[in-house]
Amino acid sequence: MLFNFHISTLLLYNLARMRLYLSSFRLGNKPEAMLDLLSGKKKVAVIANATDLKTPEDRAASVDREFDDLRSLGLEPEEIDLRHFFGKPEELRRSIEHFDMLWVRGGNAFILRRAFKQSGADKIIKDLLVEDKIVYAGYSAGPDMLTTSLKGTEIVDDPNIVPEGYEPAIIWEGLGVLPYAFAPHYESPGHPETEAVGKMVKYFSEKGEIYKALHEGQAIVVNGNEEMIVG
Repeated sequence: MLFNFHISTLLLYNLARMRLYLSSFRLGNKPEAMLDLLSGKKKVAVIANATDLKTPEDRAASVDREFDDLRSLGLEPEEIDLRHFFGKPEELRRSIEHFDMLWVRGGNAFILRRAFKQSGADKIIKDLLVEDKIVYAGYSAGPDMLTTSLKGTEIVDDPNIVPEGYEPAIIWEGLGVLPYAFAPHYESPGHPETEAVGKMVKYFSEKGEIYKALHEGQAIVVNGNEEMIVG
């Protein structure tokens, strides 16, 4: 089930000028909608900390794949590893401010949320969105960060996986940018998480939660006072 909302709902969050490209999986079927948000700018910071549970070799390979995807669009990606900024929020802000877009890839949402908090990325990103200084884009766990709560996400991602250097406490609160929950990979045969996502959507429905569920290839695009689903 898919709920659609007028962008006026988002005005309550004081984020009317924000630019978002929130994909179900990877670039989606309409990456040109993401490029439109950039207006010709090209510098992209890739945040891949949702994959910190992987071996170093597998993690590096996944980052290289993101780079290849983004470069195929003419973009210039560099990685920002949030682990290098744990306890250094001012340093992180200076680094992020050099980029035009954040590309926050999927993986374990609870690990990524810990990384956001320990580095200060949660507050920094929200500030930059309010100031309209950056595009926030990504897929799966990346958009999850913008929701109000990660409750229900534990049906898909194990919240108890804690990589080295991470604080063990589970963080359930999202950034509160979106007034609805996000369910990627919904009814998407071939994706290994689609069955679990179906259970998550059922959880949202039974709880009366507002949510948006996307099939593979789809993305939510927010540009100022406009919101649409593409792909």
